[in-house]
Amino acid sequence: MRIFETKDKSRRLIYLSNERWKHILEHKEMHNQVTIEQIKDILLHPNKIVPDKYDHHARIYHRYYKDRKEYLAVLVKYLMGKDSL
Repeated sequence: MRIFETKDKSRRLIYLSNERWKHILEHKEMHNQVTIEQIKDILLHPNKIVPDKYDHHARIYHRYYKDRKEYLAVLVKYLMGKDSL
């Protein structure tokens, strides 16, 4: 099941699955740190997109939040035409 679908800056369709969202929330440091809306915002308005150094099918989308004084990053893995977080 997909929690949301959106198109990134390069117009690629990207989605967040329920399984991946649960995985994100398994990390205690992520509790109360990121919302689904922030994930969408990072995908739509990244400050930079860089290749993942371990997986050539993945990109890391970064966005700086002045109020938090930090970057948030979202890893997106491109899967044979089906893009996923």
